[in-house]
Amino acid sequence: MEKITVVLADDHLVVRSGIKNLLENEGEVKVIGEASNGEEALEVVKKLKPDLLIIDIRMPVMNGLDATKKLTSNDSSTKALILSMHDDEDYILQSIESGASGYLLKDTSKEEFMKAIRAIHHGGKYFSGDISQVLVNSYLNVRDRKVTQKISAINEYDITKREKQILKMIADGIGNKEIAEQLGKSIRTIETHRFNIMKKLKVNNVVELLKKLEDEPGLKQHIESA
Repeated sequence: MEKITVVLADDHLVVRSGIKNLLENEGEVKVIGEASNGEEALEVVKKLKPDLLIIDIRMPVMNGLDATKKLTSNDSSTKALILSMHDDEDYILQSIESGASGYLLKDTSKEEFMKAIRAIHHGGKYFSGDISQVLVNSYLNVRDRKVTQKISAINEYDITKREKQILKMIADGIGNKEIAEQLGKSIRTIETHRFNIMKKLKVNNVVELLKKLEDEPGLKQHIESA
C-alpha cells in the first residue's frame, strides 16, 4: 500500500518526534521531512513534495498561517493541516482563509488525527475545535457574505476578535493572570496572544502599546467595541 507522505513543521523537536511516532505507528503514513519554522517548511515541501504538510501556527521566522497561505497560493499539490493548541474560532477562520485543508487541536485523539489525514488526502476537508460544522461548510462551500464581512471587520487592524478582547483588557491595566482567569484560558495562551498583538502593532512593551492607542483614535475605537 502506498503511504501518505508528510512533512512536519513545529518549532519543538519533542513535539515533532511524538507526532512522527504516532503517525508512523499506524502504517499508513511516512514522515519524509521536518521543519522548525514556516519558511523552512516551505523549502522542505518544495524539495520533497509531500502529500500533506502538518504545521503549527506559532513558530519563529514565519508562522504557520502565513506559510500555509504561501503554499496554497503557489498552486502546490501539497495540502496543509493546521495542528495547534489554540481553539479560538478566529484562528480556525484564518486557517480557512489561508487555504488550509484542515485544523486539529494538539490534544486530539490518534483516531481523529488519522481520520483528518485520510479525509484531506482524499480531497476533503477536516476541521475540529470551537466552531460548528455548519459554519465550516457555509464558509467553504458558498463563502457566505456575512462570514466574510465578519472576518474583514475583525481584521481591520489585522487583529483577531480574541486579540481585540485581550488588547482592551491590557489597556484597562489587567494582568495576564487575571485575563486568563476571566477568559478561562491558560496563562501561556494569553501570553501567546499578547506576543501576537505586540508584533502586529509593532510595539515592544505596554508603554508603547498605550501610546499607540492614544496616537491612533481609530484603533482605540476599534477595541472599545470588543
